[in-house]
Amino acid sequence: MGNPLRDLDWSLVQTFLAVAEGGSLSAAARALGLSQPTLGRQVRALEDTLRADLFLRHARGLSLTDTGAALLEPARAMREAMHRIALTAAGREARLEGTVRLTASVMTALFHLPPIVARIRREEPDIAIEILPSDISQNLLYREADIALRMYRPRQLDLVTRHLGEMRLGMYAARAYVDRRGRPAGPQDFPDHDFIGYDQDPAIVDGMNAAGFPVTRDFFRTRCDDNAVYFNLLRAGCGLGFSQRVVARDFPDLVEIPVGVDLPTLPVWLTAHQAMRDTPRIRRVWDMLAEGLAPLVS
Repeated sequence: MGNPLRDLDWSLVQTFLAVAEGGSLSAAARALGLSQPTLGRQVRALEDTLRADLFLRHARGLSLTDTGAALLEPARAMREAMHRIALTAAGREARLEGTVRLTASVMTALFHLPPIVARIRREEPDIAIEILPSDISQNLLYREADIALRMYRPRQLDLVTRHLGEMRLGMYAARAYVDRRGRPAGPQDFPDHDFIGYDQDPAIVDGMNAAGFPVTRDFFRTRCDDNAVYFNLLRAGCGLGFSQRVVARDFPDLVEIPVGVDLPTLPVWLTAHQAMRDTPRIRRVWDMLAEGLAPLVS
């Protein structure tokens, strides 16, 4: 009989993980882009290789046997090792060409990245750029992005980081709102005005409370977590709100409102996986991002 370790096929382990984490062949099929019969055969092939039953079949789908449950964490470790192998191999590419995938906050992607990317395309036409605007952190280990622009200091191991500086925040209102409701002279006037806040994100509530302005979510009469929509609600005159100063200064329809305290700043960090950081195309884009963002931070 064959040696199970020698005969183990990574693609079968990948199928095992997809079925175990999805709970059914149909969920695994959607995740892997394969048919349910194919996945069923692969599960049986892995069970034959390991000479063990990994799943219990029932009407609602599949559940792990004790053996399957015991193999789940080792299989996940194997998946992480495979991703590290792929990262290391990709990091050895010597050509200044290929694709670099960037992830950044929605506001950074909307207002700051386009001119930088335009310069990259002019100077490095063999580098293709993909942009993933997201206020949710992407996993650099699994190649969801090659370079991330974070508004916080990353703590994950195996990352190379560079602090570019701080972006200053200000409170603003649309001129149309000020013409209609008056311009607050300071915090004492805030109760008489409408504010735009976040919906689920507690950042603004927590920030105002920390600054000595006790508020709850209901204090904000307009709420939205998408920062691009938030900014346009501000410009439309829905109330007072917050913005990066480097963005707001380019919109003459916005008026800065005196707050009376120093607002927190947004730290800007460049981040890449250490296995990919010295890939020529990624190093080149990294350097051009740092140069392009330098005038925007203090």
